[in-house]
Amino acid sequence: MSDREIRMLKGVGPARSAAFARLGITTRRQLLHFYPRDYEDRTKILPLSALENDKVQSFVATVLEPVTVSRVRPGLTLLRTVAGDDRARIRLAFFNQNYVKDLLRPGKTYLFYGKVSRTTYGLEAASPEFTPLSKGEVPEGSIEPIYPLTEGLTRKVVMQAVAQAYALEKDRLQDPLPDTLREELGLMPLAEALWQIHRPESFDLLEKARRRLVFDELFVLALGLLMLKNRRTGQTGAKIYTFPWKEFYAALPFELTGAQKLAIAEAMEDMQSGRLMNRLVQGDVGSGKTMVAAALAYQVARNGRQTALMAPTEILAAQHHQKLAPLFARFGMKAVLLTGRLPAAAKREAREVIEANEADLIIGTHALLSEQVAFPNLGLVICDEQHRFGVAQRAALAAKGSRLDGDTVESSPPHVLVMSATPIPRTLALILYGDLDLSILDERPPGRKDVATYCVGEDMRPRIESFVRKQAALGHQTYIVCPLVDEGDTAELKAATAFAENLQKNVFPDLSVDVLHGKMKSAEKEAVMARFLARETDVLVSTTVVEVGVDNPNATLMIVENAERFGLSQLHQLRGRVGRGDAQSYCILICQSDSETTRQRMDVLCKTNDGFVVAEKDLALRGPGDFFGRRQHGLPGLKLASLAADMAILKEAQTAAENLLDEDPELAQTEHALLASQVAALFDEAKNTLN
Repeated sequence: MSDREIRMLKGVGPARSAAFARLGITTRRQLLHFYPRDYEDRTKILPLSALENDKVQSFVATVLEPVTVSRVRPGLTLLRTVAGDDRARIRLAFFNQNYVKDLLRPGKTYLFYGKVSRTTYGLEAASPEFTPLSKGEVPEGSIEPIYPLTEGLTRKVVMQAVAQAYALEKDRLQDPLPDTLREELGLMPLAEALWQIHRPESFDLLEKARRRLVFDELFVLALGLLMLKNRRTGQTGAKIYTFPWKEFYAALPFELTGAQKLAIAEAMEDMQSGRLMNRLVQGDVGSGKTMVAAALAYQVARNGRQTALMAPTEILAAQHHQKLAPLFARFGMKAVLLTGRLPAAAKREAREVIEANEADLIIGTHALLSEQVAFPNLGLVICDEQHRFGVAQRAALAAKGSRLDGDTVESSPPHVLVMSATPIPRTLALILYGDLDLSILDERPPGRKDVATYCVGEDMRPRIESFVRKQAALGHQTYIVCPLVDEGDTAELKAATAFAENLQKNVFPDLSVDVLHGKMKSAEKEAVMARFLARETDVLVSTTVVEVGVDNPNATLMIVENAERFGLSQLHQLRGRVGRGDAQSYCILICQSDSETTRQRMDVLCKTNDGFVVAEKDLALRGPGDFFGRRQHGLPGLKLASLAADMAILKEAQTAAENLLDEDPELAQTEHALLASQVAALFDEAKNTLN
């Protein structure tokens, strides 16, 4: 397909090409794949007598009177006329559209489309769209595309540009799908699908076009993930043998769950096989991922190799070190902490211990990626909260791997384990992380209490404030999460900073209130969390930056303001910040909306603490775009596909991808060249996000 610039199209020019560029469109090909976000059903054309009140409808009418123009006030001009058919009349009004008086001529018939109102004065329509009809012409209904627009572009401009681009490119379009596969699955040819998605002749053809284009997106993604997984599967890694577990288990103050032991066994089987491990351990908040990581690091150390554990924040890294260093010391093993904020002398000492091969477990942040850090014997890389690290960062750490073999050093990529605390339905996880093997922790450690969750209205605020005081009197702490940072939101939602100031001054003057939000510098955030962990703060007002990671067993109450503004999975993550100690913990969701949809959503959280159940409901209610957020799920190129609604097509695409790669593992055959280039383009776009 030609990549000729869009500015060469008739009627586009420099200004409109700049507007298209703001939408990421600079070429004809990109324009053809700029899909409508919705459609208007104009297929039914009604007589005036059948028009309904307060609905957008299509109707045919003849203009009966000349257009009159009146100036309502400076800057507002009103144009009026009357149109009718053989049974009824309708009054038409237009605002600041002076050109209408030259286009609507008495005695001429038009096809109108707009919102109709039935008033005491009869039928009325404000600023309807209209198209002139020739004498004797039978009007045809249509399905009109609605595009996401930007300043300087109208739907008409986009439609005209699309039509031009298609006329110029349709004969040059190459279909990447093999004919046999397309015919086997009953898929529409690509050129036809691209036209029908923009200018559908019927809803049946629109659905067929969408199915074809959705299949293409999911097929290319499935091919890329499978190829990546196949390449990694073929890599060799250092064999890590399993030593008896008796010593490790005896050192733990609790029994591991069956799910933890299974995840450990699966990872050890990978590392013992001689192939390179690339495994995702996915578990709910409090499911015990850290202990899985510790068990694997223990075995790697018993094999004489090092483990690097990279956490997304300095506080989380410090918490891991605080928890794991004493455990490893019991085995005569050394755990070292290396973060950017350590004093220079401490950093230098840590680097020296690592380079001397005297550190068995190295815990840190991005500081581990520094060129100054040399791992002489790295056997395992663990990335905590994997969605915070792009694939490039994981690769940079893995590239530091080498191993000692007598007096020589041989290059050897370390095994890789990534951990996620975001529960994702298993079928979806297999897609999102299709290049990684998957272990799921679906049990919680024994003794962990459910967080009691309640959804309440504003009228309960006095009782909530009293409950905060009660928790503080017991020596416990409270999180209060607000959805915004700054003032000025049109919905007048509470901003974290202003809300915290009001709480400290007017509500809890005798308690210590602190605030945490995303616009703070890293050092400020770390200082706020350090005070909270040191129990210097009774109430921490925060935005969702508190969502991931920090473990404070003393926090027992989570209050979420305007809970209806959050997704269920995000609310579940926030709830997971409490309930990490022995005391009963609580989550209070304050909702400003009493809609049935809101009640249904909040009811899910009030009835279950199972993150996987919550995730299934959230995905069904909102779809993956909102469920993950682009930065987290790293799925570029999915313009049409919905991983919730298109699961059947997804399974077809996966099966087709597996079959094609069985035949041509590297897509090296000539007929697969276009597919190979699309896979390469997808992964080039995704290189820093696809996990």
